[in-house]
Amino acid sequence: MSEARVRMERDGDIAVIVIDNPPINAGSAAVRQGVLAAVRQLEADASLRGAVLIGAGSTFIAGSDLREFGQPLAEPQLPAVIAAIEACPKPVVAALHGAALGGGFELALGCDARVAAPGTVVGLPEVTLGIIPGAGGTQRLPRLVGIPRAIRMICSGERLAAAAALEAGLVDALAEGDLRTAAVVHARSLAGCKQRLRERAVPAADAAAVAEAVQSALKAGKRRPAVQAAIDAVLASARVPMSEALADERAVFERLRVSREAFALRHQFFAERDSARHPSLEGASPHAVQRVAVIGAGTMGSGIAIAALEAGHEVLLLEQDAAALERGATRIHEHFAGRVRGGKLEAAAAACAEARLQASLDWSRLAEADLVIEAVFEDLAVKRQVFERIAALARPGAVLASNTSYLDLDAIADATRRPQDVIGLHFFSPANVMKLLEVVRGKSSAPDALATGLALGKRLKKVAVLTGNAFGFIGNRIYSAYRRQCEFMIEEGATPDQVDAALQHFGFAMGPFAVADLSGLDIAWRMRQAQAASRDPAARYVHIPDRLCEAGRLGRKTGAGYYAYPRADEGPQVDPAVQALIDRCRADKGIVARPFDDAEIVRRALLAIFNEAALLLAEGVAERATDVDVVLVNGYGFPRWEGGPVFWAREQGEAALSAGLDELARCSGPGFVRAALGPVLTEEARA
Repeated sequence: MSEARVRMERDGDIAVIVIDNPPINAGSAAVRQGVLAAVRQLEADASLRGAVLIGAGSTFIAGSDLREFGQPLAEPQLPAVIAAIEACPKPVVAALHGAALGGGFELALGCDARVAAPGTVVGLPEVTLGIIPGAGGTQRLPRLVGIPRAIRMICSGERLAAAAALEAGLVDALAEGDLRTAAVVHARSLAGCKQRLRERAVPAADAAAVAEAVQSALKAGKRRPAVQAAIDAVLASARVPMSEALADERAVFERLRVSREAFALRHQFFAERDSARHPSLEGASPHAVQRVAVIGAGTMGSGIAIAALEAGHEVLLLEQDAAALERGATRIHEHFAGRVRGGKLEAAAAACAEARLQASLDWSRLAEADLVIEAVFEDLAVKRQVFERIAALARPGAVLASNTSYLDLDAIADATRRPQDVIGLHFFSPANVMKLLEVVRGKSSAPDALATGLALGKRLKKVAVLTGNAFGFIGNRIYSAYRRQCEFMIEEGATPDQVDAALQHFGFAMGPFAVADLSGLDIAWRMRQAQAASRDPAARYVHIPDRLCEAGRLGRKTGAGYYAYPRADEGPQVDPAVQALIDRCRADKGIVARPFDDAEIVRRALLAIFNEAALLLAEGVAERATDVDVVLVNGYGFPRWEGGPVFWAREQGEAALSAGLDELARCSGPGFVRAALGPVLTEEARA
């Protein structure tokens, strides 16, 4: 037994096998060795009638040690440990608390029974990491919940809370008191009685229900290889002998875990995990935040308020206009009512959340807030005026945050006499849905204020990334360069629908021109107008989006943008009028259209993204390459299975990347700044 990670204790005639591998009891090689040794000791000791497998600390096993997955796996591997538990003639009960995920839950499924503490979550999230459960999860789970439910759970990475797990049959009992005591009692009741899941038959399933589950999983999972492989493995549970199905599952797992996609998804997993652990804030303590004041009851402010309410905060929603305040409060109420109608939230929980909301026109109540978030119109003069008022009313030490997308945070903070308290919190719309939160560091932002922003992001279940104060921060700065390059290509001969289709096929959630129509072309138009005076006159500038706005084509909200929207319930339609407008803009510059293929479109778009990312890293706006990857994946629809733009670029190799950027510079014309590759490609410590 590995004493460092697993120890055996006794409770009379029951062995208690304790996994102690902090912080999350990851199922490492040392843990596997220790559990296997304990099972062998259990089997050899005639005075023991059974065992309980339990985790020390706050969790059972929150998953396997993913750092092992890119290397040859050390023995014993998890299937061997589970096989030993099943072969042992004495029952083994898994005592679950905290999280039992991935290999941890597979280990629990290999035991004879499962007892869970309230608050436990269980699930098999492997598909979200580009692999499939590799230690029997695709075979044992269907024997408990049936094939359709198993497909949905495994392909989505669904996590079930303890009560739902009990209802689904994934656990046998909930511990009403002490978990260890309850599990020991359960193990004692099973003495002499093994309950191996492998010996159960898979419940018969309606063919239509199976087909529906398959199609739904493929659609939601974008038909990625791991999704299809998981479906195949689950379907095999009903028609292939268990031993053969387990061997097939393991072979697929072994193949997928060293695939390019799995490496990319693991990269993104670790990048997201580390995004809020910023080295520059080491030692900084976040403020305690209970009451959040949100200024502005529009779409963004209401969304921020909803996110804070759902996280358990008290929220003070402030406006200066009674009608606007009423609209915002109604929007929030309708959100919770819709969640209840859809069966996603209990009525009592919704009522509790709404009870924490107070809507007011009395700005003096800002003194009650621990954190103030401004979400008013994106205009520097307006925001400065609001912050001057906030600073005078908020209590000393309260954190003051601006939800700006592009504006200079330092210019906003200078309107206060307390710039150390001012940070940026750039939410993405809809704020209660989108996962990304950019936490912006101003020149005077105190470390504890920034730590408070990152901690708030975690509580709101956001992926929070620290960024420097520069135009567009990380995400919008990169997206502007990406969109600009795509505009270059339609000026040169590509069509908006061709560019959108090529980038969607690569994996983006939407193409840039469909996104522009959805968000409104006038937003970027106003930004370009504000920058006109400072724009390099020699830089290449595409007038097509300006001409669309001048023609009143502002996107979906006006029924026309890059596409036509003849009906609100229909998708975008290619519009000959747009092509005619593009042709006129080309003619004005003497540009003769040339053909594009999808490969060139994708290559130029991705190189533009990477080049801007490298410039941001060189400037210190982004301090880690992984932060760029997190921002683009979680806020801008970059395909997660590509790892992020910097991960993608590193895979191209330095020579190909350098040649590509040289080509991009030629296509982009004057004003293009080509990034240096060295610092990005060698940033291993950060990445």
